[in-house]
Amino acid sequence: MKVLAGIALLPLAGMLAQQPAFRAETRLVVVHATVRNAHGELVTNLERGAFTVYENGKRQPIKLFRRDDIPVSLGLLIDNSGSMRTLRSKVEAAALALARASNPQDEIFVLNFNDKARIDVPFTSDVSVLEAGIGRVDSIGGTAMRDAIDMAQTYLSEHGTRDRKVLLVITDGIDNASVATRDRIEKQAEERETVVFAVGLFGDEDRVKQGRHELDQLADRTGGMAYYPAGIDAIDTVALEIARQIRNQYTIAYAPLNQALDGTYRAIRVAVSGPEHLSVRTRAGYRATRIAQPEPRRSGDVQRSSGVLDEVLKLALERRPRRRRRIAAEADHEAAWDRDRHHRVVGSPVPPDDGPAAGDA
Repeated sequence: MKVLAGIALLPLAGMLAQQPAFRAETRLVVVHATVRNAHGELVTNLERGAFTVYENGKRQPIKLFRRDDIPVSLGLLIDNSGSMRTLRSKVEAAALALARASNPQDEIFVLNFNDKARIDVPFTSDVSVLEAGIGRVDSIGGTAMRDAIDMAQTYLSEHGTRDRKVLLVITDGIDNASVATRDRIEKQAEERETVVFAVGLFGDEDRVKQGRHELDQLADRTGGMAYYPAGIDAIDTVALEIARQIRNQYTIAYAPLNQALDGTYRAIRVAVSGPEHLSVRTRAGYRATRIAQPEPRRSGDVQRSSGVLDEVLKLALERRPRRRRRIAAEADHEAAWDRDRHHRVVGSPVPPDDGPAAGDA
């Protein structure tokens, strides 16, 4: 079974701008999932009851379910090394085609990389801004793909405002210039909710084998998918397929029975049932660590569009009044018991409840 999924750990404190700060009692894990049938076609009409989530083999309670087109914060990471010189124009056109096919409320940034990684287009929802800034004519140098992913993850975490976060890496080479290690990138994948898609434009067979191993592993660990078009002319079709896949995911939030943020690795499995055979692909799991919250943003910097976190916050806030009422009832009961004991032991009048004293006006 295969479900395409991305995981988000939501401590639910300070996640949305202009929300009052509070500490929720229940941590939620959010899974973004894509389901396909035996023909490879997307299945987008399943109900909540069709899904079952397991963490470390134990069934988990689902608290939130949505199947609408939720906007994303998307990073386009484009190889700009010397070997990409003849491919850049078609890669840029495919990236723009993906942007046009995306949700209009998506925010997208462009990071080019060769020996060094650089963000050339900061987050924008304006395709014309992407068109103006995506072009490069200086393809040169080696391939520092892991450094690019490291930088993109940090930028996405600090500046992304949408509930879902995705990276698309397009490269024709094997990493030969990064400082960041594969272990570092994989650990980030375990701790963060970013889903990584990849497009490998490899030529000879040896490069295909070596390049595919790293891209496949990265995509699998994050819940994304890697594509290897037969030629550069097929990249448009791949880009549009990725855009369609991103827009047709289910969002499932569950409350893990093990709420501890103890740094341990939690294996996740998502099962789905239906009238036909359905394939489910999901990341292997996540690492239960506390993610540092981003700095608060100015009101003009944030556009809240999907409401997924709003629903999660609502779930948490609904628990708070019940907890307050329970604590208040326990306090009242204890105070009444103390007053009664004082009356029995000391023989003094039972002190009155809160209210104005005699003679007060």
